Amino acid sequence: MALSPLHWRRYTAELLGTATLTFAVLGSIQQQTATPFVAGLVLLLMVYIFGPVSGAHVNPAVTVGLWSIQKIKTPEALAYIASQLVGAVAAQFLFVYLVGGLPQVPVTPGWGVALAEALGAFFLLLGISAVVHGKVQSAASGLVIGCSLLLGILLASLMSNGVLNPAVALGLRSYSLPYLIAPFVGAVAAVYLYQWMTKE
Repeated sequence: MALSPLHWRRYTAELLGTATLTFAVLGSIQQQTATPFVAGLVLLLMVYIFGPVSGAHVNPAVTVGLWSIQKIKTPEALAYIASQLVGAVAAQFLFVYLVGGLPQVPVTPGWGVALAEALGAFFLLLGISAVVHGKVQSAASGLVIGCSLLLGILLASLMSNGVLNPAVALGLRSYSLPYLIAPFVGAVAAVYLYQWMTKE
């Protein structure tokens, strides 16, 4: 069955949003600026720019979390994740072309890193859940989600690189099992907990 133009617009939004976030993170690391604040600001902007089109997941963990509570259907979730991964890799190639190489981001494996990435994603998804369940005014959605990412990164950074996004980790070429899996665990835990807390 052919997809409607609306679907392709959503996938394009996810690709562009993830590419923008990945490129901004790469640039902030290269310039040694405050990466958590850059990531939070960029996500804030992506929510306002692409939120009306696709919801601005720009993170496979966000998509899986919302899929787990049936806020997005399986075929669409898979297409979102594919678009996000393509966007992250495209940003990586563009950055290498423009700058000449990628910043080195060391990867430390271990349970502490996994816990940190899961915890960071947990707080990100709490903010997203508040928006998705209509507990936040739409005008404030970007601010809430951007600040939730900032909080998640700051907390995760105590023990990990604070990526919280498997697609961005791929774009950074800085990934291991904790960076690729733990955000999904934290995301699913957060959406179920929030759904339970707000269920009437």
